[in-house]
Amino acid sequence: MRKTILLYALMACMYSFAQESLNDRYMYIYYNDRTVERILISEIDSIKFTEPATPDTGIYEAIDLGLSVKWAAHNVGATKPEEYGGYYAWGETEEKSEYTWGNYKWCDGSYDTLTKYCTGSSYGIVDNKTELDPEDDVAHRKWGGSWRMPTTAEQQELIEKCTWEWTKLNGVKGRKVTGPNGNSIFLPAAGYRDGVEVYNKSYYSYYWQGTLDGNYPFNTHYMYFCSEVKNVRNGYRNYGMPVRPVCE
Repeated sequence: MRKTILLYALMACMYSFAQESLNDRYMYIYYNDRTVERILISEIDSIKFTEPATPDTGIYEAIDLGLSVKWAAHNVGATKPEEYGGYYAWGETEEKSEYTWGNYKWCDGSYDTLTKYCTGSSYGIVDNKTELDPEDDVAHRKWGGSWRMPTTAEQQELIEKCTWEWTKLNGVKGRKVTGPNGNSIFLPAAGYRDGVEVYNKSYYSYYWQGTLDGNYPFNTHYMYFCSEVKNVRNGYRNYGMPVRPVCE
């Protein structure tokens, strides 16, 4: 099956090993000094270049909670800890006025016509990708550097190793999360978006991570909390949810 390769200007470079025949030559795609993918040149049908997403402006403070990664002080699209920031479908890097399968970037209109990040032929084109590529990670695309969405293990670590307090910050409800070293972050209860509506704002919140549900690829893992519970769950990836980045 031939491929169309999508590269982002000034963010990828490539080269091929000189082999005896064209069919044996590979294209290596690099992103931020690491290899993202190796592809046989004979499998490439075309190459398309597009502009990267527009970066946010501002300073992104990394809070050391005494965990394996540092957590951002505020959400993507926000400027303060208590601001909700943007709502993004999983694998998309821009906000929308409506969140449906019909306008989701990585399908052809329904949950079973996935075009990327699919692990089962019943749900679309299989590529067996279960982690977001850097170019589809809104935290990395917007903030750059080593910022990215957290993994399942990193969200679980935040839940299990920190103290969580339901409180308000400047009138906004959410959770104050204090790490083993005494430092803390505030996660506002931003709810989520489905269709044109925002649901459960001020009562619940749902934060994306970069890991797909491999058994049901139309679902993606996210961190969920309210005043009483906190956990990692699965949800439709076309929903709009806030993102709290991490960095190394």
